[in-house]
Amino acid sequence: MYELEEHKYLYLLLILPIMLLLFGYVQYWKRKKQREFGDIALVAQLSPEKSVFKQGLKFTVLVLALAAMIMGLVNPKMGTKMETIKREGIDIVFAVDVSKSMLAEDVAPSRLEKSKQLVSQIINQLGNDRIGIVAYAGSAFPVLPITTDYGVAKMFLQSMNTNMVSSQGTSLDEAIRLSGTFFDKSNKTSKLVILISDGEDHSEGAEDAAAEATKMGMKIITIGLGTPKGGPIPLKQNGVVQSFKRDQNNEVVITKLNAESLEAIAKATKGMYINGNQTKDVLEKIKKALDTIQKTEFEATQMANFQSQFQWFIGLAILLLVIDLFLLERSTAWIKKLNLFNEK
Repeated sequence: MYELEEHKYLYLLLILPIMLLLFGYVQYWKRKKQREFGDIALVAQLSPEKSVFKQGLKFTVLVLALAAMIMGLVNPKMGTKMETIKREGIDIVFAVDVSKSMLAEDVAPSRLEKSKQLVSQIINQLGNDRIGIVAYAGSAFPVLPITTDYGVAKMFLQSMNTNMVSSQGTSLDEAIRLSGTFFDKSNKTSKLVILISDGEDHSEGAEDAAAEATKMGMKIITIGLGTPKGGPIPLKQNGVVQSFKRDQNNEVVITKLNAESLEAIAKATKGMYINGNQTKDVLEKIKKALDTIQKTEFEATQMANFQSQFQWFIGLAILLLVIDLFLLERSTAWIKKLNLFNEK
């Protein structure tokens, strides 16, 4: 069994086929120039020590060294067996608003990107808690079920965007109800929902949903993002703002933080509302809240003896680079005797 710790570095492997294409093009260009200079056989006699095989060998060694370095950055981890361990913690579901209003940039870099940053940093300070992720706009969408794999959670978190939920608007009640389905009703593990939004609710019944959540033993902490003054919703293409969202009267839509709705939800579940614009303040208050929630023992299945293997790939890369240093491009006597290419 294995896993790749840093998936993002796999994109660097795209460099390898580009290098192969460039190498092939350079070889073609050299042959073309040689034909222009004169007969290829006669040109080859002018440089008898030159070896096409050695050039290819040096390039192959270099490509393999680069591939090994990239795999070292990816850091494959190997495990020997699965085992069930006991932990103490709580179950947490992060409900993240992905409606278009979260693109507003009255909170830098944007409300949605700020949401991702907050969730990621909250995860960083968790211990043995299990987490899940819900995305919502006009409807709610399950992103990640309850898990103890924080690395996978962060990967799914970064992929969240405003296009993942087709129906627009903001439905806080659906977010709360879907979050409730993530929890196992049969156990007594403490249940917490951390709901992040600008508070604009285009549905009715959020407080009723919160009341239902309370009956299930859920507590909701709401985090508000945005400013009372608000800001427009940028419409971007290739990262560049082209215009701003407009209403039916062709007026630029200004979206504002609605803290009152978020405060009401938190109050209904005896939770807490936090203004999310100051990261440090959010993390401190979340930490204090988590410290007061009773931890429950639960079982989690994970890979035992899961160890990093990057050192083998880095070692191989260094060895190949050393070999490359000692490889010369001119012909070697024993290779010439083999006459691999049936040269006269």
